[in-house]
Amino acid sequence: MPDESVKVAVRVRPFNQREKDRSAKLIIKMQGQMTTIANPETPNEEPKSFSFDYSYWSHDGFQEKSDGVLEPAGGSSYASQRRVFEDLGQGVLDNAFEGYNCSLFAYGQTGSGKSYSMVGYGQNKGIVPITCDEMFKTMDKNADPNKRFEVTFSMLEIYNEQVRDLLSKDNPKGGLNVRQNPKLGLFYVENLKRVPVGSYAEIEKRTDQGTASRTVASTNMNATSSRAHTVVTITFDQIIKSESGSETKKSSVMNLVDLAGSERADSTGATGDRLKEGANINKSLSALGNVISALADLSMGTKKKIMVPYRDSVLTKLLQNALGGNSKTIMIAALSPADINYDETLSTLRYADRAKKIKNKAVVNENPLDKLIRELKEENERLKKAMEGGGVVMQEGAGLTPEELDKMRKQMEEDIRAQLMANQAMIAENAQSWDDKLAEARTETEKIDVGGADNSRKSKEAYLINLNEDPMLSGVICHFLNSGETSVGRKDASPVPNICLSGLSIQKQHAVIFNKKGVIEIESVSGSGSKTKINGIPLTGRKALCHKDRILFGSNHMYVLMNPLKPETADNSLPKEITWEYAQKEIAQVKGFATGSAGLSKEQQIVQEQVLEILPMVSEVNAVSEELNKQKSFEVVLISAAAQEGGDITQSHASKVTVKMKNLLNGNTWLWERGKFITRRYLIQELYQKFLDGENISNIPKEQDPFWEPTEDVLIGTSNLFLQSLSYCLDFEDTLNISDYKGQEEGHLKVKLEPCDNKGKPIDEEAFVDDPHDLLNKPYHFKLTVENANIHKSRFSKGIMVKYSVKNNGKVEEVKTPTVKNTLTPTFNHAKVISIPKLKQENLDFFESGCITLSIYGIQEDTMPDPKLLKLNTRELRQMENMENSTANASGRRATMFGNEIASDTSHLKTEVVLLQRKYERLQQKERRMQQICEEWSKKPDGEKQFEPFYRAVSAVANSTGTRLKTRVQMLNQMLKLQKTVALPSYKDNSSPMLRLQKEAPGLQRQKTMDPSMLSQANKKTPSKSNGKRPSSADNNKTESSACVVQ
Repeated sequence: MPDESVKVAVRVRPFNQREKDRSAKLIIKMQGQMTTIANPETPNEEPKSFSFDYSYWSHDGFQEKSDGVLEPAGGSSYASQRRVFEDLGQGVLDNAFEGYNCSLFAYGQTGSGKSYSMVGYGQNKGIVPITCDEMFKTMDKNADPNKRFEVTFSMLEIYNEQVRDLLSKDNPKGGLNVRQNPKLGLFYVENLKRVPVGSYAEIEKRTDQGTASRTVASTNMNATSSRAHTVVTITFDQIIKSESGSETKKSSVMNLVDLAGSERADSTGATGDRLKEGANINKSLSALGNVISALADLSMGTKKKIMVPYRDSVLTKLLQNALGGNSKTIMIAALSPADINYDETLSTLRYADRAKKIKNKAVVNENPLDKLIRELKEENERLKKAMEGGGVVMQEGAGLTPEELDKMRKQMEEDIRAQLMANQAMIAENAQSWDDKLAEARTETEKIDVGGADNSRKSKEAYLINLNEDPMLSGVICHFLNSGETSVGRKDASPVPNICLSGLSIQKQHAVIFNKKGVIEIESVSGSGSKTKINGIPLTGRKALCHKDRILFGSNHMYVLMNPLKPETADNSLPKEITWEYAQKEIAQVKGFATGSAGLSKEQQIVQEQVLEILPMVSEVNAVSEELNKQKSFEVVLISAAAQEGGDITQSHASKVTVKMKNLLNGNTWLWERGKFITRRYLIQELYQKFLDGENISNIPKEQDPFWEPTEDVLIGTSNLFLQSLSYCLDFEDTLNISDYKGQEEGHLKVKLEPCDNKGKPIDEEAFVDDPHDLLNKPYHFKLTVENANIHKSRFSKGIMVKYSVKNNGKVEEVKTPTVKNTLTPTFNHAKVISIPKLKQENLDFFESGCITLSIYGIQEDTMPDPKLLKLNTRELRQMENMENSTANASGRRATMFGNEIASDTSHLKTEVVLLQRKYERLQQKERRMQQICEEWSKKPDGEKQFEPFYRAVSAVANSTGTRLKTRVQMLNQMLKLQKTVALPSYKDNSSPMLRLQKEAPGLQRQKTMDPSMLSQANKKTPSKSNGKRPSSADNNKTESSACVVQ
């Protein structure tokens, strides 16, 4: 058969509720086979276009039938589930009956609609169930007595490079082994259960069994289901008897693959992490991308010698035949339509565009049965001889050490033994009749209880139903609450609890649920130290439960109570359907994090999503720390723009999501950026899995321990130095508060800001200007001096330094003071001259509303902890820390998000007050000089009272800005204008010169007194341009924070 390209389809889903709430913009368009994507950041840019075999528009234009099935509305181009099957699934089915291997895999980021296309929801069945259903319908129509069919079903999951059999209760530690068939060169999963099935109903029940197994595993093993690949394999054999009585088997293997979420792990902050390379996050997808690229190059002939890296991951090993061999392959790429997912959606389109260049050569798999059995027996004989002779290791082992030779021999013996066992199993299978195998499988299938199947009980009894971050895994596990007491705990408890849970923070005797005539109550088991949350609030004592209450057992087991006997007890504000996302938002709200999206910018929405994503991860890592007794605690920290090192509040308007790790023994802390934490969390999961598998993890080197970090400088806090004084060439000296990310005071920092020349020499007071625009297009220099500090906490006495960044001569420069050790009152006296070659409006704007963020760092060292603390375990240490935090933070957790805003505002107001005082002093000097001129003039004889020199003298003082009477041209122009309107030299009204001056030059108002209440008027007289900037403190002290945070 000639080469055939991989068929590629893309499908765009509707907006989900979160995207609707945030008024998401549509970035995808489709016309025929063409798909275009528009960049929301550059609307004038030409959209990028891609062409595929199929472009399915499933975003809108649909209507729901009475049975719940979605179909196109009149005249719309909506692609229904049925249409997708007819284009893709029918082709898979047809190829299977012809004897070709087929593969269909779905690709896309989490939540893009992969599972909907593959499996479907409710009445809208996906490709896999429709294909299976149609296959059995076609088989039932067979009227040929010489043709019979045999179908086997298997379902596996690949997570963290480990293979789990989803149809088996017993999976070995470390997962099933992936072996290579030495004859065919293909990889297979050793001991994977392949179940004979005789109807679509049996496949459906086995699929439910596999889904339930996934749900339990993802909860117990704290695994993230969106990071797992699910592979359903259906082997479809057609046995055809010839007229001579010999039988030929036409075999087709259908691989239906739902790939893990394709979102790229955030590398921000993880780049320098020593353990980054050890993490398997997205390893399979990365390897799959490399395989696709290599196969595309191979198909196009762009490179002569290409090694396709199938061996780089478990997934690519198992998909070797599907991607580059004997298979007809289809890929469906699921797209998100929302602007917030632009980068990921574009990445998916490029991935799909690459895949369509791959060419495969599929052949019909048809062989006589007796020939297959004979070949298997012959191969077994060869393998036995190879094993007896020790293989070919000795002949090919030149240059290898005895240890390496021994290792190779053992590996070869293991592979040969595994292949022997696999061949013998196949021979045994062929010896047993298909009817006997099917009967055994059906007996087992009938006994399967996936939980929650008895829908009739759900209308009459109270029950718990599970929630999972993967919608496909929500509602899978159901526990009915019988009358009386229902105990919850681990299966190793005595007596065994009614509801057995396992995993993080689940105690042997965890909780008891009471059911008295439909009235449900829950209580933690006294003395167990168990953790249970009801609607996000920790459970203390006995509590009555209402219909639709959310219950979190331990760290991962989330359930909703459904009480059909008391539905009126449900909160009326609850949504119709409780989702995992709703429950997580609730927990975040209780912890003090804002979850509403109204009025948030795009950057703030992203931060909010990151917080909601990372909160359950932090809870999970804390639970692992307690269970493994790592003496570390973790918490989510939002660093506002003003509190970030080198933060520029005029440029950044989003907080940064970080996680703080704290050593509970000596108080040392580390701030991990989001990407680094996600990488570490993945490695912590691996470590915990080894612990569950019984491995000794106490002796691992600290460099390989994801909980260990070398000591590093810790950010004590920040101070914001505002620059308004520079707009008027005034110096500024003050003691600033040092505030941590919660807004708590950590000390004080004394700084000085003064205009100077290019060598740092201060300029005299005459440089003062009334109008900052007079400084435009001139060189400008100022000196920033960090004088000294006073730090509160003694643990920072080992060493203190200050860092900040500033634009100097057009380039951003990182400035660092020397480190002063062994004191909490360091004296730095560190000065830095900052030069602006030509002052522009943007510089004035920055002076007016910007600031320089000074970051104060402390040196950390590994110190010996208090001996009393060594006697406490991690849980006790965390409880002690929480009690201390509760006492210190009576205001609650909200400070984590908004604390630096308060400190920033205070600093800004203080700067404005100092500036107004300086301007007030300047105006006082002017007033005194003008009064002096008037007194001198009044004492002159009438004949000498010339108005022109008097007016010149007063105007010179009024217009002086410190630049030696600035612009005499302006003064002379005003004088000439007045000469035209003023009669000189007679004064018939005998009025005083000052009164006449006020009448003729109303802009020059004499102030008899200037008390502080007039500061606001003085400020209003100072020329400045608002341009939407922050109002000054003089404007009724109405200010807004310069530090931009999530509201």
